[in-house]
Amino acid sequence: MLQPEMHFTRPFPGKPSDNNGRKGWEDGLRDGYAEGYLRGHAKVIVERNRPSFPIRQIKVLYVTSGKGFPYMPMDEAVVETLKTLTENVITVENKQPIQELAAMHRPDLVLVLDGMDLPVEQIDGVRALGIRTAIWLTDDPYYTDMSTKIAPHYDYVFTLERNCVDIYRALGCPNVYYLPFAAYVGHYRPTLTRSAIRRQISFIGSAYWNRIEFLRPIIGGLMEQGLMINGIWWDRLPEYSQYPDRIEIGKWMGPVETSEVYSGTKIVINMHRSAFDETVNNNTARVEALSLNPRTFEISACGTLQLVDIREDLASFYKPGVEIETFSSSDELMDKVNYYLSHEKERQQIALRALERTFSNHTYSHRLNELLGYIFG
Repeated sequence: MLQPEMHFTRPFPGKPSDNNGRKGWEDGLRDGYAEGYLRGHAKVIVERNRPSFPIRQIKVLYVTSGKGFPYMPMDEAVVETLKTLTENVITVENKQPIQELAAMHRPDLVLVLDGMDLPVEQIDGVRALGIRTAIWLTDDPYYTDMSTKIAPHYDYVFTLERNCVDIYRALGCPNVYYLPFAAYVGHYRPTLTRSAIRRQISFIGSAYWNRIEFLRPIIGGLMEQGLMINGIWWDRLPEYSQYPDRIEIGKWMGPVETSEVYSGTKIVINMHRSAFDETVNNNTARVEALSLNPRTFEISACGTLQLVDIREDLASFYKPGVEIETFSSSDELMDKVNYYLSHEKERQQIALRALERTFSNHTYSHRLNELLGYIFG
């Protein structure tokens, strides 16, 4: 998908005659054309007909994480997607009597998200009824001290970290599968009309210490190029007071608002948290993180260029340099920001390829269809 070259040689009605006015007029026209090109092609990708998934004649009792933000949107994504893939979905809270509810409804599957606050005795009781149980772990490998204690109580264990699969198998879990999260396109999708949000660079996420240390050497350059930050703990950044109007702290952005910001931003930075940050993690075994965070898929679903730090699993999902861009140092991140802000055609092409890949392969429908396939064939 190549954007045709633009030439501004023929005078148009209303074209200003002075040099400064003419340049502003041409820049505005070029920007409007580029915006229209991106939104138009994104609309074609989003609205393209794709193969549908089978509807299984099964009943699923789904147990929510019960944790509020940022888990609540994941609960919604799972529930709404299951409704399109199964005959019946019953949603319950993790503090309800799960064993009693399973005995009453007799589902084919009890599926739990996260499961950290759900007493394992409830799951043992469900299994005693002859009902299959599954858990989709949301935070591997950061809380493996806890997840390794609860995983053996389930018939099926799904983890978003490939490096954890053998750990759960070694604990005796009979059915363990690597199943990363995805983009829920009910939340994350490109704005298809001209976006009301106009940002150059965005970073949305918490200020973990590895992110602070990584960004500090280039924070001035990123701010000069238009960086905006949203998330908690960013007052940890020593330079925070210099940019109070560019860093919004103390707010969890909902998925729809986040999607609108992603879509209205030319470049979105994604940086994974460290698996070895003892101030927030419970990972005493120091299991290394190889796999992608959910934001990788969510950003790509919004039709914007993503710059992400390299993880081993990345190339299994997106082609670096073609559908996504990577960085391994602060200087490389700064160089690529500068490059893509001045190479609009290349930026848009990568963004549109990522959008196509995500809608074709990395939605919650793809993941939950895979999950149900492992269990029911």
